[in-house]
Amino acid sequence: MISSVIFIIILAAGIYVFAKKVGVIRRNILLGKDIDRSDRKDERWKTMARVAMGQSKMSARPVAGLLHLFVYVGFILINIEVLEIILDGIFGTHRLFHSVLGDFYFMIINFFEVLAVLVIVGVTVFWIRRMVVKIPRFWSKEMKGWAKNDALYILYIEFVLMSALLIMNAADQVLMATPVDQLEAAGLSKYALGLDGKFAVSQFLTGLMPENLDALHYIERGAWWFHIIGIMLFLNYLPYSKHFHIILAFPNTFYAKLEPKTELNNLESVTKEVEMMFDPSADPYAAPPAGAEDAVPERFGAKDVQDLNWKQLMDSYTCTECGRCTSVCPANLTGKLLSPRKIMMDTRDRLEEVGQNIDKNGADYDDGKSLLNDYIKPEELWACTTCNACTEACPVLIDPASIIIDLRRYLVMEESQGPSELNAVYTNIENNGAPWQFAQADRLNWKDE
Repeated sequence: MISSVIFIIILAAGIYVFAKKVGVIRRNILLGKDIDRSDRKDERWKTMARVAMGQSKMSARPVAGLLHLFVYVGFILINIEVLEIILDGIFGTHRLFHSVLGDFYFMIINFFEVLAVLVIVGVTVFWIRRMVVKIPRFWSKEMKGWAKNDALYILYIEFVLMSALLIMNAADQVLMATPVDQLEAAGLSKYALGLDGKFAVSQFLTGLMPENLDALHYIERGAWWFHIIGIMLFLNYLPYSKHFHIILAFPNTFYAKLEPKTELNNLESVTKEVEMMFDPSADPYAAPPAGAEDAVPERFGAKDVQDLNWKQLMDSYTCTECGRCTSVCPANLTGKLLSPRKIMMDTRDRLEEVGQNIDKNGADYDDGKSLLNDYIKPEELWACTTCNACTEACPVLIDPASIIIDLRRYLVMEESQGPSELNAVYTNIENNGAPWQFAQADRLNWKDE
């Protein structure tokens, strides 16, 4: 009874703290401008099923994709066993699902144990790739400090959690195979489930287990508590980690851009301005509509995270920091300052900072900083070729190029800042109606030469 009460308190506290942090992240994402991504729902469901659930884009790099599939499937399916642990913890039962599934239950546990081993293999190889092979994209300059340690912490946590699961099953297996009269004499009759056979993997650990029933019970209970408390801590670590993508990958792929990657959107304010220019009935001197006299004109492009739309902000929280975007970026490969991964990390870091400012000082607080210049330099933005190789490479359909373009728009349309070559083009378009430095009357002179 006491253990059930303690378990319920830990479970409720873990879920409450997690839900509170998720609420903060949701608030931060909704600081962005509105954008309608509610169209073509059938296509969106298919995209989410193919990319997020099917891991389709991970196959571009087969070895890493297969290892990631081990970890992904293991994480999803082993949570079914976590559900049983939670119910056992609440009701004080032992392997509750066995009473429903019978012998089929042991087949499922065997399957989970194989998955646990595959997860251990996967995270071990991932660690070797990072720390021994030292694949360059994991050692870029933006992957220092927390970014580097976060990836390693997750590998260690998954390794320990899977190990605890196998140790728990090994001790439990010995207990369940003990004659009923001995279990009853030791006050452990709940372990008398009539195990027929051995678990697929943990049977190889039973040789390490003591023969004393009390010691076995302590090991089984210790691993059980370690496993479930570890999962609660892992759950609350996720929102602070790049591994939050295991949750956000689903909505992020659902709301992904379905139009061609290179298709640019038109700014609504500019579109209206142009339409008014071509409307002969429009009055350029007309007074603004009633109630809009004091409205502050919307900023062109983006200077800070609030100028981006909510999908771009969700992208930043979904970024896995895998670096596939940067590893295919032609600007980065030729030594330029641009790294699409850093663009996403900077956007998330700035958004977190803005959110913390709101929590501490209110919604109107201005810390005098902005995403542009304080986090992302113009040199990074102008190095982008807008080839969209980064968006194509992303395994969860993140679009770094759209953020780069919006920041560029601010530089050009609000600050008149841009490379001298582009400024000359803009001037020619404004004066000559074409990007060349010839008057409109001379544009056909070439045909006489």
